[in-house]
Amino acid sequence: MHISDGVLSLPVIAVGWGVTLTLLVITLWRSKDNIVEQIPKISVMTGAFFIASLIHIPMPPTSVHLILNGLLGVVLGVLAYPAMFIGLTLQALLFQHGGITTIGVNTMNVGVPALIAYGIFRIGCNRNISKTLLGAICGGLAVLVTAVFLAICLITTGDEFQYVAKIAVAAHIPIMIIESIITGSVVAFLAKVKPELLQIDIEDK
Repeated sequence: MHISDGVLSLPVIAVGWGVTLTLLVITLWRSKDNIVEQIPKISVMTGAFFIASLIHIPMPPTSVHLILNGLLGVVLGVLAYPAMFIGLTLQALLFQHGGITTIGVNTMNVGVPALIAYGIFRIGCNRNISKTLLGAICGGLAVLVTAVFLAICLITTGDEFQYVAKIAVAAHIPIMIIESIITGSVVAFLAKVKPELLQIDIEDK
């Protein structure tokens, strides 16, 4: 999920930065009234995202790792997007994990699915669907959408990336399952011991 410099075409890079800058402005503006009180939670979740995505499992011709963007979406809401932007920027600058020019695209690929997960979780909770089930769905779905976004970015860059794109999506199927279990378990735990940490509970009070 960390695309390096020199892989994508300039139009794809430009679209990524356009989407990311726009969503950063929108999400930060939407959260301007409570962003200060959310900083401790943002820091913890950004740290979890930072560490999880540094641990790679080679699956030639690509590699996979936990993303946790579904979990960030459920816990942080719209602030998941700037949180992952910070995490990806630090990874690129400190460890050359992903490119500098592709930070916009990489953030878009993991950030938009996080926002989708947040929306699904919020709507589901309002309809009294089990939070555990919703968490599991959001965790797996976020990874699936991220993999599809990655494939689209590669395919639109050039036909030579079609094979790599297909392999990248297939390689993340185990990650979808693992993240479904992780996110569902974390949501179930938080719902019992600290429900205010779930974004839906904070906003509905």
